[in-house]
Amino acid sequence: MGRCAVVALGGNAISTSTGDNFIERQFAQTRKSMAGILELIRKGYRLAITHGNGPQVGEGLLRMEHSLDISFPRPLGVLVADTQGGIGYMIEQSLQNGLRWRDMEKPVATLVTQVIVDKDDPELLTPSKYIGRAYPQEVAEKLMQEHGWEMKLDKARGYRRVVGSPKPLSIVNRDAIKLLLDNDFVVICVGGGGIPVFVMKNGFYEGVDAVIDKDRAAAILALDIGAHDLFILTEVDKVALNFGTPEQKDLDQMTSAEAKQYLEEGQFPPGSMGPKIEAAISFLENGGERALIASIDNVIGAVYKEGGTWITKE
Repeated sequence: MGRCAVVALGGNAISTSTGDNFIERQFAQTRKSMAGILELIRKGYRLAITHGNGPQVGEGLLRMEHSLDISFPRPLGVLVADTQGGIGYMIEQSLQNGLRWRDMEKPVATLVTQVIVDKDDPELLTPSKYIGRAYPQEVAEKLMQEHGWEMKLDKARGYRRVVGSPKPLSIVNRDAIKLLLDNDFVVICVGGGGIPVFVMKNGFYEGVDAVIDKDRAAAILALDIGAHDLFILTEVDKVALNFGTPEQKDLDQMTSAEAKQYLEEGQFPPGSMGPKIEAAISFLENGGERALIASIDNVIGAVYKEGGTWITKE
């Protein structure tokens, strides 16, 4: 059997950079993003594919908030599940058609996925992740009273809802994902970081109104299914030191120890490259073999060491 890899697709795999996110445009962007994935399949990789969902969840929240006077609010976990199905459908169909166009036989399946978190995670106790639209203070106070939301001032924008972003611990559906991979399926799973749930004392699962970082969830998925490689695909082709300055230095490769050092030095900010580097380090320190950070457009070149940044144990 070929090498097993988790491919974490960045937001630009589905949504356009212009913000013009009509479904037709999202489908077109998705088809474009599958070119490299199809070549990985041709190369013999067994793939589990994860994806972001920020714009899509934002749209779902907007629709919900506009209809609060005539409809019940939907928990964030249900919205994440909705986007797993919708985005998974776009990726699944785009892959199926691309495989058929190339005369390649490969089944594809989308799996709505739950991810276990700690209900006492500090991120849940002091939520700080902004979601949804901004409101004037008086409207925010009413929403907090009526729906129990926590809202904070987001600089000059207004008051926005905040939720926690707990660390993922394990994938509930990992056995099903492994079974599909072992039967030669391409599996689309853990979309949007997964649906966050915690385990109650009786062993039952309960949802959490939170969001999970998709790259950290991809690393946990890769470890849970025993993947050899973790591919984190984003907008930039390589990890860089001193990014955006005249001293910028693109990196072809680095060890996990070097990555950790650069992270501690502040080279990789929390809001951009930081979570990707943390995910790669976690994967390598817990049994993974290789991690790659590269652009979606150049994933094949990166696999052949002609682009991207490889991160290894040593």
